[in-house]
Amino acid sequence: MKTDFIIHPYTSSIGRPKAPALSILVPYYHDNPVPLIQALARECEGRNDVEVLIYDDGSNDLDLNRKAIAQVKNCLAPVGLFIAEENRGRSFARNKLTELANAEWVLFLDADMLPETETFVSDYISLISSDVSDAIFGGFKVKSTSEDPDRELHRALSEVSDCLTLEERQSAGPQFVCSSNLAVRKDVLASEPFDPEFSGWGWEDSEWAARVFKKFRLVHADNPAFHLGLETTDTLLKRFKTSGANYKRFTGKHPDLAQTLPLYKIVHKIRRVPGQKLSRPILRQIVKLRFAPLRLRLLALKLWRASWYAETFA
Repeated sequence: MKTDFIIHPYTSSIGRPKAPALSILVPYYHDNPVPLIQALARECEGRNDVEVLIYDDGSNDLDLNRKAIAQVKNCLAPVGLFIAEENRGRSFARNKLTELANAEWVLFLDADMLPETETFVSDYISLISSDVSDAIFGGFKVKSTSEDPDRELHRALSEVSDCLTLEERQSAGPQFVCSSNLAVRKDVLASEPFDPEFSGWGWEDSEWAARVFKKFRLVHADNPAFHLGLETTDTLLKRFKTSGANYKRFTGKHPDLAQTLPLYKIVHKIRRVPGQKLSRPILRQIVKLRFAPLRLRLLALKLWRASWYAETFA
């Protein structure tokens, strides 16, 4: 791994344990990690079987980092903060945190997540100690409403597409696994690292989970965290427009799994429609109509994504 760049370390007054049961790893890039640091520190105060490591992937946001540094220094739990001067992407950030971790199990959490319960960390340690898994996805939830109307579409999309029950996730295997709340053994990551060829947003987690599911014990658990960092409608449109190359890479590496997903069938049907890209301005307008029924907006958003994805297979 390249180390020819500068990382500034900061630590709480509590020293890091040499052999914790779990290292909690939180990369961030412009997201505010302070609420998550506070929640984790409250549960981890006085413990020596866990450490929390935070990594700023080159945000270069002085105000945000000043707040993060102050929070870490005030923690009465083993918390470390590493601020990189250069942005190198999610895969690099995850790998760097894994390298820094002292435990043989790591828990990846996105900085915009917040544990649902006050026993979140303890529940993961219990799952790890039971030795029935090599990777554990705890699931995630969203709040019932969004305070920002422009983020309601993302909340509704997450609710119907990602916030599944434990039974639904178990029946789907690797399909709905994501690294926003994922515990995994370090030797699994050494054997099956995240693919750094995925760039930008989308499908990296799905591809990794598909590989791990074939070789290791990938388990779903009921230990969710809330996703607080909902995106605006324009950001969703941009992400769906630009993630086609990642989707194509995922389908190329796992064609059998990809062909079982509804999106695959929609994409390849749209490919055969002459001039299908002409529908995009209309779909975009429907997506952005804030007072249109949410179901209609979600349908338009999914068709928008399928239209752009279809173009990558042309």
